[in-house]
Amino acid sequence: MTATAPLAWRLGSDGVSVAVKVQPKSRRPGMQGLAPDIDGVRLRIGVTEAAEDGRANRAVCAALADMLGVAASQVSVLQGASSRQKSLRVLGNPAQLAAKLAELCHSLPGADP
Repeated sequence: MTATAPLAWRLGSDGVSVAVKVQPKSRRPGMQGLAPDIDGVRLRIGVTEAAEDGRANRAVCAALADMLGVAASQVSVLQGASSRQKSLRVLGNPAQLAAKLAELCHSLPGADP
């Protein structure tokens, strides 16, 4: 992630909203890197579930919750329920969540130190 690219998340008063690109039916579940977007970047997250009956939505919420160390009930789809490009809402301490997200992004291959 370059210093000039807008972050994939925004701080709110009770948590963060995270821009993600979901890869349903992925062979490699979990964080897969950053995806360029018109507004900056999105976190690319793979899930093994198909995009049927909200299964992929529930899976991506659970995956992000696991990555951030929060309960799955604290993550919900804010926008894009029927799209691969989504905005997820994570409830919790915004500063702590932003620090965890930054740590995740910096640990990705090819990320700036």
